[in-house]
Amino acid sequence: MIDTKTVTIGNQTLRVGIHRGSSQLPPLLVFNGIGANLDLIEPFAAALKDVEVIAFDVPGTGGSPAPTFPYRFRGLARLADDLLEELGYRGQVDAIGVSWGGALAQTFAFHHPQRCRKLILAATSPGAIMVPGRLSVLMKLVSPRRYADPDYLRKVGPELYGGSYRHNPELISKHGLAIRPPSGRGYLYQLLAGWGWTSLPWLRRLRQPTLIMHGTDDPMVPLANAKILAALIPNSRLFVIDDGHLFLISRAPETAAVIHQFLADCESLEG
Repeated sequence: MIDTKTVTIGNQTLRVGIHRGSSQLPPLLVFNGIGANLDLIEPFAAALKDVEVIAFDVPGTGGSPAPTFPYRFRGLARLADDLLEELGYRGQVDAIGVSWGGALAQTFAFHHPQRCRKLILAATSPGAIMVPGRLSVLMKLVSPRRYADPDYLRKVGPELYGGSYRHNPELISKHGLAIRPPSGRGYLYQLLAGWGWTSLPWLRRLRQPTLIMHGTDDPMVPLANAKILAALIPNSRLFVIDDGHLFLISRAPETAAVIHQFLADCESLEG
């Protein structure tokens, strides 16, 4: 179960969720996808069992109000580092970024290497210079309608998320029940944060052991993007699963086991 509370960092109020763990491993900081509130990761956090998981609603999503002005990924990475300090986490954490949150996780790892021990990139890409998804899918991502309209989510969810969501309507229904719609301004700011951003110039300089995870049927972010990340990040490994964009939820026990092994693997700290 994720315990939630509100924390204020400077002028920004953040809704934060913590899944308490008993493991000796560092806590795992989650950077979620565009428009997604922290409640959506509950099945994944529960599957990790003894690993402490920290998540927060990006400004403008879930229970975090939108800021007055737009932001860039580097500012959000700094905000995440300040949040960890405010929560009392003084040492290193591991970080996982999902989809849009993968760009934020890459930025966090690059600009805060003293804070980030290991990196996990799920269903994500190197940014603006990427292999794009299908145009019909990308056009639907411009609007947050899927978060505010349950009927629309049921209609377009299989096309957007692929994999298990194509064949299991119950997954779409459960996903919808956990949604807290983002504000229009907050969603726009998330889109603007990614505008023109790319990690390609500095991916080879990432030094964290990195696990790259991707589904074979991802309509938003084709698998080719994971292969690009794996080719450029020095100490990385690629795990491919026969599922879609939201495999961390639809295949939570299986993917959590892979992640747990990666986090506990001392050999992946070498090099």
